[in-house]
Amino acid sequence: MVSIDGLADLWNRLLSAQPDPPALLVLLTGLAALAVVSTRLPWQIARNVVTIAHEGGHALAAVLTGRKLHGIRLHSDTSGLTVSAGRPTGPGMILTLLAGYVAPPLVGLAGAWLLGGNRITLLLWVAVALLLAMLVVIRNVYGVLSLLVTGGVVLAVSWYASPQVQAAFAYAGVWFLLLGGVRPVVELQRLRARGRMPASDADQLAGITPLPAFFWVTVFALVNLASLVFGALLLAGPLLTGAGLTG
Repeated sequence: MVSIDGLADLWNRLLSAQPDPPALLVLLTGLAALAVVSTRLPWQIARNVVTIAHEGGHALAAVLTGRKLHGIRLHSDTSGLTVSAGRPTGPGMILTLLAGYVAPPLVGLAGAWLLGGNRITLLLWVAVALLLAMLVVIRNVYGVLSLLVTGGVVLAVSWYASPQVQAAFAYAGVWFLLLGGVRPVVELQRLRARGRMPASDADQLAGITPLPAFFWVTVFALVNLASLVFGALLLAGPLLTGAGLTG
């Protein structure tokens, strides 16, 4: 049985602010995330995290707009599918379709805000909680395994790793979500231009609104780029102050 003092210690650990990270750590984790996003094989592996956030965005928007969420499927080719029931048109369906591509960088922006306040442990635990909540609505084996592995890694880092490793992991993850939200939009438009994604989120939005699919791709791009800029500014606090550059 957990004592009151134990719960208090756990709560303090969760909400306490960690020291400012070295500026070099912020810079190197950003460069590492950029390298992953820019290279083929690392991107194909790490993109599963972006897919989890993408489908989670669809699911959350569906629930918040009153649609009935039937489940989420994650696939080994890094694609995914979120199924919900409700009106096929209207604001609820529009927001549900819109939420997918903008979710990863918006999650990254929220993470950058927490890191800006040095709430590294809180960020990691929130990530675990969100992954566990998403696990309830996963409807295929690969999806369950993806969430268990991802959540297990985050939990292990938050519980066993040193503060320095936690900081590096958290900053790398947030940088990756901010940067990794941009590439799928570029890929989406390239595939659309070749006629290979006729049922994309953008095309579905075009089908239920008077606006063309390219308009919605542009909205995705603008939201994601804005999230990247503001998130980068939040993360760059130690860089701007020069903390840790001189030892």
